[in-house]
Formats: sequence, structure tokens, C-alpha cells
Amino acid sequence: MRPDSLRPQAAPSSTPQPASPNATTSSASAQPRYLTNDEAAALLRLSPRTLEKQRVIGGGPRFRKFGRRVMYALSDLETWADARSFEATCDPEYAEHRAESRVARRDGGR
Repeated sequence: MRPDSLRPQAAPSSTPQPASPNATTSSASAQPRYLTNDEAAALLRLSPRTLEKQRVIGGGPRFRKFGRRVMYALSDLETWADARSFEATCDPEYAEHRAESRVARRDGGR
């Protein structure tokens, strides 16, 4: 790994400002299109290590490789998070999702 002083620095994330009615740019262009592992983990409020494990085992958000660099598209992170939206733990979709997660974890270790 490169020392911290040689690593490219990501642009600091800022709170999105409300767009004015006369703005010609879309709100999506205000945020970076691709996020690093650490930025994606912060957005999802997960540990960066959790995303690393999910890349190996499966079940995590889609990612892209640019050379050695792993990047996450903002739209993929939102899609992945939205797919994990449930009303209650008794929701049949939730039970199905939990069962699939257990099978994936069990089979991923082999």
C-alpha cells in the first residue's frame, strides 16, 4: 500500500445544498459519481471491512474495479440499500431475505 502522503485524497463530502429553481445542473452532478470503499461505507454507515468481506463472500453492493482501485457507483449503493427496505420483521420478503443471507454466509465459507 502507498503511504498516506502519496494516496490521492478524495474530495471532502459536504451536505448537499438545496438547488435553486434556476439551477441548470442536476443534483446528481453535485455529488461524486463513484465512491471509494471508505466513502461508501460511511454513506451506508457500515464498517469498511464489512464491504470488503461482502466483495469476497457476496451479498454486498455492486462494485467496479479501475485497475487495483475498488469503486462504488452512488446509484448502485442506493439500489442495494433500497432492496433492503422492509415494513416489519414479520414481512415475508424480510424472512426470505434473511434465509438467503444465512445460506450465502454458510456456503461462502466453503
